[in-house]
Amino acid sequence: MTAIMRLHYAPDNASLCVRLALEELGLTYQTHLIDRAQGEQKSEAYLALNPNGLIPVLETPQGPMFETAAILIWLSDKYGTLLPPVSAPDRMHAVQWIIWLANTLHPTLRMMFYPDQYTNADEAATRRKAGKRLIAHFDVLSQAKTTPWLDDDTPSAHGCYLAPMLRWSALYGGGADWFDLSRWPRLMDFTKRFEARDVAKRIAVAEGLGATPFSAPSPCHPPEGTAL
Repeated sequence: MTAIMRLHYAPDNASLCVRLALEELGLTYQTHLIDRAQGEQKSEAYLALNPNGLIPVLETPQGPMFETAAILIWLSDKYGTLLPPVSAPDRMHAVQWIIWLANTLHPTLRMMFYPDQYTNADEAATRRKAGKRLIAHFDVLSQAKTTPWLDDDTPSAHGCYLAPMLRWSALYGGGADWFDLSRWPRLMDFTKRFEARDVAKRIAVAEGLGATPFSAPSPCHPPEGTAL
């Protein structure tokens, strides 16, 4: 019997990126809620799966995996085509941008969301600085020439990663004080196409993300757990 994968998740957390990919690939998996309100991600049992105490973890037939980008790359290489195959000429740019999402965009978002983890001084100043960096990141992304996944309906690991981060930028990063997605029409068009996919609609219902979860997001109202 084939082992069923198990996604340790919290609503509207980084696990959302992995859940979208699992659905895009049509894979059978189970979900296990991590109760952030109770600090379950710091429990002994969870730390045995991910010593960083961060969400998500994907339990696979080969053992548990953490780090969102690593999981997305592994899923694509093993089960589908969310990234070009290793032998494809455009593989290098595909990997380049998935790592950019993980190493450049995502950490800057975390700095905005959790400034207390990055400074003992002025948290508001840290958040403002992170906001300026994010605007620069989105300027770069919106003008990039090697990102075909931004412009078509082909499922991609990049789309599964980026769409939630655009959502979080609007909801949790200071809102309209710094972020207006319409400033980047290419990114706005991407979110509208992405949320129109059946996969995105299913996950939006499952995690309580609302009718326009990526182009015009509203606060999460999940059927179980908490996004905070």
